[in-house]
Amino acid sequence: MWEVVKLWLHSLLHLLFPYRCAVCGEVLMEGEEGICISCNIDMPRTNYHLKKDNPVERMFWGKFPIERASAYFFYRKGSAYHSILHLLKYEERKDLGDVMGRFMAAELKMSGFFDGIDVIVPVPLHPRKERARGYNQSACLAKGISRVTGIPVDLTSVVREKYTESQTQKSAYERWENMNGVFRLLRPERFVGKHILLVDDVLTTGATTTACADAFESVDDIRISVLALALAGD
Repeated sequence: MWEVVKLWLHSLLHLLFPYRCAVCGEVLMEGEEGICISCNIDMPRTNYHLKKDNPVERMFWGKFPIERASAYFFYRKGSAYHSILHLLKYEERKDLGDVMGRFMAAELKMSGFFDGIDVIVPVPLHPRKERARGYNQSACLAKGISRVTGIPVDLTSVVREKYTESQTQKSAYERWENMNGVFRLLRPERFVGKHILLVDDVLTTGATTTACADAFESVDDIRISVLALALAGD
């Protein structure tokens, strides 16, 4: 009985407050989630998961033992797809993280991108920032990926000890300097011989992701892959 009531309430709320596409703002049709089919089709995908030695992988060459890396779509200033990131990070749209995580995983899974990965580690926020926002957007993405792949998510082993200012207005050098020694790994013995997937929302210079990967530096036989929702460009 309660399930019927919940379904009825859900339908009523959708009628009164229809879900809208995060990109174009049009009302979503039955079966659409987060973004409409048209915006999904037009999304500027990188398809880097299909290309070995792609630009995202090269971003991390020589910095840590990178296995594979990709980003789902290109993010450029002025793009309509900027709204996905804005809503996810600043408008409490945690649901978009789950939806986009599932979208990414469903597409990349077919290429074998997730093969051999033992655990998903979302890049953590500083506790002060996470309290202010109410959630970690990268963790929302990771949980969506996990729902499709079945790979467990670890939310507690990497901690962000140093509070950093926004990277948005910083130069590439300042971004790297700003991230020095930010993360610490707890219980490193749990990751010996493991293949981890670091998940973040946006890649720009890769400084934040590299700093997170550095926390695993002392772990023997560690392998690291990277997946981001968006890759920033000009």
